[in-house]
Amino acid sequence: MAAVGNAVPCGARPCGARPSRQARPGPQPRALLAAGPALIASGDELVAAVWPYRRLALLRRLTVLPFAGLLYPAWLGAAAAGCWGWGSNWAQIPEAALLVFATICLAHALTVLSGHWSVHAHCALTCTPGEDGLEVLSFEFQKIKYSYDAREKKQFLPVAFPVGNAFSFYQGHRGFQEDSEIRAAEKKFGSNKAEMVVPDFSELFKERATAPFFVFQVFCVGLWCLDEYWYYSVFTLSMLVAFEASLVQQQMRNMSEIRKMGNKPHMIQVYRSRKWRPIASDDIVPGDIVSIGRSPQENLVPCDVLLLRGRCIVDEAMLTGESVPQMKEPIEDLSQDRVLDLQADSRLHVIFGGTKVVQHIPPQKATTGLKRSGRQRVRGLRPADRIQHLPGAALGRTQAGGLWAGSGHGKLLRTILFGVKRVTANNLETFIFILFLLVFAIAAAAYVWIEGTKDPGRSRYKLFLECTLILTSVVPPELPIELSLAVNTSLIALAKLYMYCTEPFRIPFAGKVEVCCFDKTGTLTSDSLVVRGVAGLRDGKEVTPVSSIPVETHRALASCHSLMQLDDGTLVGDPLEKAMLTAVDWTLTKDEKVFPRSIKTQGLKIHQRFHFASALKRMSVLASYEKLGSTDLCYIAAVKGAPETLHSMFAQCPPDYHDIHTEISREGARVLALGYKELGHLTHQQAREVKREALECSLKFVGFIVVSCPLKADSKAVIREIQNASHRVVMITGDNPLTACHVAQELRFIEKAHTLILQPPSEKGGLCTWRSIDSSIALPLTPGSPRTLAREHALCLTGDGLAHLQASDPQQLLYLIPHVQVFARVAPKQKEFVITSLKELGYVTLMCGDGTNDVGALKHADVGVALLANAPERVVERRRRPRDSPVLSNSGGRATSRAARQRSGLPPPEEQPASQRDRLSQVLRDLEDENAPIVKLGDASIAAPFTSKLSSIQCICHVIKQGRCTLVTTLQMFKILALNALILAYSQSVLYLEGVKFSDFQATLQGLLLAGCFLFISRSKPLKTLSRERPLPNIFNLYTILTVMLQFAVHFLSLVYLYREAQARSPEKQEQFVDLYKEFEPSLVNSTVYIMAMAMQMATFAINYKGPPFMESLPENKPLLWSLAVSLLAIIGLLLGSSPDFNSQFGLVDIPVEFKLVIAQVLLLDFCLALLADRVLQFFLGTPKLKVPS
Repeated sequence: MAAVGNAVPCGARPCGARPSRQARPGPQPRALLAAGPALIASGDELVAAVWPYRRLALLRRLTVLPFAGLLYPAWLGAAAAGCWGWGSNWAQIPEAALLVFATICLAHALTVLSGHWSVHAHCALTCTPGEDGLEVLSFEFQKIKYSYDAREKKQFLPVAFPVGNAFSFYQGHRGFQEDSEIRAAEKKFGSNKAEMVVPDFSELFKERATAPFFVFQVFCVGLWCLDEYWYYSVFTLSMLVAFEASLVQQQMRNMSEIRKMGNKPHMIQVYRSRKWRPIASDDIVPGDIVSIGRSPQENLVPCDVLLLRGRCIVDEAMLTGESVPQMKEPIEDLSQDRVLDLQADSRLHVIFGGTKVVQHIPPQKATTGLKRSGRQRVRGLRPADRIQHLPGAALGRTQAGGLWAGSGHGKLLRTILFGVKRVTANNLETFIFILFLLVFAIAAAAYVWIEGTKDPGRSRYKLFLECTLILTSVVPPELPIELSLAVNTSLIALAKLYMYCTEPFRIPFAGKVEVCCFDKTGTLTSDSLVVRGVAGLRDGKEVTPVSSIPVETHRALASCHSLMQLDDGTLVGDPLEKAMLTAVDWTLTKDEKVFPRSIKTQGLKIHQRFHFASALKRMSVLASYEKLGSTDLCYIAAVKGAPETLHSMFAQCPPDYHDIHTEISREGARVLALGYKELGHLTHQQAREVKREALECSLKFVGFIVVSCPLKADSKAVIREIQNASHRVVMITGDNPLTACHVAQELRFIEKAHTLILQPPSEKGGLCTWRSIDSSIALPLTPGSPRTLAREHALCLTGDGLAHLQASDPQQLLYLIPHVQVFARVAPKQKEFVITSLKELGYVTLMCGDGTNDVGALKHADVGVALLANAPERVVERRRRPRDSPVLSNSGGRATSRAARQRSGLPPPEEQPASQRDRLSQVLRDLEDENAPIVKLGDASIAAPFTSKLSSIQCICHVIKQGRCTLVTTLQMFKILALNALILAYSQSVLYLEGVKFSDFQATLQGLLLAGCFLFISRSKPLKTLSRERPLPNIFNLYTILTVMLQFAVHFLSLVYLYREAQARSPEKQEQFVDLYKEFEPSLVNSTVYIMAMAMQMATFAINYKGPPFMESLPENKPLLWSLAVSLLAIIGLLLGSSPDFNSQFGLVDIPVEFKLVIAQVLLLDFCLALLADRVLQFFLGTPKLKVPS
């Protein structure tokens, strides 16, 4: 069975499913399966298509039959016939027999290996399409088990968990009553184990040693050995094996670290067979009812669980990277008809596996739903909560398949595990580049064969070997190493800048980014909010100070929030709500009561919260206070939310309601409307069963709370730098459009005189209208591209406008999206739509936001960067300690998952003394440079490929700089490799037939210097500021092709000229055809060509090193500079013959003085002309145009 993966981090092999078949009791034939995409659900994240196959018997496979049954016997027969005198040709040319045998062996090896490289090839060679219809089919792909659903959908589906049920299903659930139910659940879902076996060294090395590039390189080394280049071959092979072995060691360390990230088994209370019992956490199954509370041993939650009763405060830093604990609410009092929606409900009601409960509030008493057949009441609920294990997100591993994908913890582990393998640049471009060079190699090989066969005495075997060498020289052995090194260098640099990447292959994309999208709240604006006061209580937009507001407004502000107090007194929750509670000077206690400190009034008890949701744009609570002189409770409803949403809920509003909040929003403040009403006396039952709708009607308007969101300290400077670096900047926020436009103007997103906001039609069938902020301009929305309109005005699109166009005119929306600079009041799904639309239109897009509301947008962007809430904007640096002073040990930046947040994730601001920050920066500076640090839980957010541990958007500049540097490094390496391959093709063809070849020592010295230059060119660092100039996005552009061709022409002419000059000064040849197979003999021609080849190699690096404006200049890249300097000294030493022993060791003859001058002049002229050609072409063709409308 073959399963083809989608474009997600799937590891090196995109196809890799293997079948697992279980015989059914008795043959029950079913219809044979279709094939391809029809066999898999269209929305599946991992698998795009499935083809069923049956494995052939060993002797019938194409890896065995043609070779064992035909080719080897035929060769043996022909060889035997030649040996016994039945045919004279084979006896006369034994080399031909060996050549044919070698070709058959090579074809056999490639056929077998192709099955390792591609699952398509494996199936074609060893299987036959279709299946017999008698067996249950399943396969495992990236730890996920897929089983065939023969009854309904006729497709392969991952294990189906009942997650789409009504809340009544979960509220009435009583756990597993019988052992048979438990066994059935275990059989269906497996146990809760996250098994990951770390293979041994030999197994991993074998996997790498059978990779296409490595096999090809070993083949090349074998050819060099046949051509008697022993030292060079051994040097190259040693370098390859050492590099692959170091990668295997690093991979084993990484896998060991990832294995440690899984949950450790511990005992947990589970309700089974009508009583509570302790079982191991890796034995629980979906459907279990478990008791979870704060663990003294700091055990992590073993799997995703749905909260039935009691409340929890959970630290999700290991999963999202966010340091702010999240409050989780039970579903026991929610409407039974409501259906569980994992996308919408998980943040509030689901405790994710891999997170840590920092505080729990036990349920007040057991409910009747806990009774069993009228018998005893269930006990054992304290000190923990009753929790329904979420059927759908168990993190587990079984013999038949894995359940890793169910939980966020599992998904993040899989992203880290399978995402780190893809660390190269664009593979398609690399393939086309090799094909481009192959054209020249084929021409050179054809020339050698045609010219070489003119001499009847020459060995065809040797000629064929030389032609093969020319063809293989197109792919340099360093290519895969260099591409990986460039990306790894950026990974290390980003880790030192407190940025972590789970998908390294995205780094080069950051160099191509055209549109940078930002969330506003918490991304561009600061979390340290300032409450200015309450508006709407007096005339006009006058803001009343908090000290003068009425008691009803006090109560609304003090009770309508989702804040919680931890055992240590820390207040956790939304920064905006913290700022409001602090401003009104009320105190929250652990038992959900709030007491005033600055005014004399009764305290409030919060009974029910209906939490804020992006779709609803409001929050409401039910609270109560004791009447004066009585013990009776008076219940109140408090609501806060978007002014336009609450307007219809007020019994009476000020006449200038809309004008007030609009005017204040224009000034950039955040405005929320506040509603309040007294409900009088309610029974406990009424209070428990009150619906949200009952609270959110007939409210009394008690003001607009006005909160200033100051910009982060460096937001302006960073946005200016990004814009100056030829990027279009866009804001996508859920906030009010007027506030968003004000912030955009402050940050210079918008520099036009007027900003037009698209207003959807007020009545059905009407037209959309562009209206300016001050209402002075009103223009109808015209069909077609809004390019002309965008030249004169800045455009803002609201969520309502976007939804209207999506429904009525999607094509017009696509025209519009690239020209809009502010998207406001958009829901999370709409943010995702904007990003995917920009990508569909061909723009390389970056998204920066927090890891909660913006998950979809961050995941779909080419480059998604998650900023962590409440993290500091920068780390205080201090001078390094002396080397002998003690410092925290850190092997390659790796740590246990719990320590990860403390060391790299930065603790919450309350726990950040300067000494801790200094120690952190010291540890990160001491990261091991040789290995890219593995991303740990707590470092990475599941939300995005990139996670910044600092809240400043300066990280965007870092990502773009590293992306540009990696992209340019990759492109310049391709240029250098292309030039070297072209020069080598000429040297190995025309000059080879003239008898020019290098000695083993010469080839080794050249290879050594070449490897040094390549190593140091991949270690280039970006400049400190972004340039206006953009790098070329790919290899195939006019500049790259022309500069390679012109430089090659210059080098070619120089080489030909010097070769002829050397020939003129050498004794004339006596024979018509050169003996190509005699031992290497030093000569003037050979010495001249070798010095020229060395000089061209050095010139190629010096000329094509890009340097500013994307990376440090050549003088600043000291290792590369020294490497080139050593090469230059070697060339000068060889040319001058200053050490006769050295020259004779490398097979060089003494060059006449006047010819030395000629060579020096030609080398200098060659360098200058090649440099001139490159710089002129770069001036005219080397700067790409930004294609976004700006």
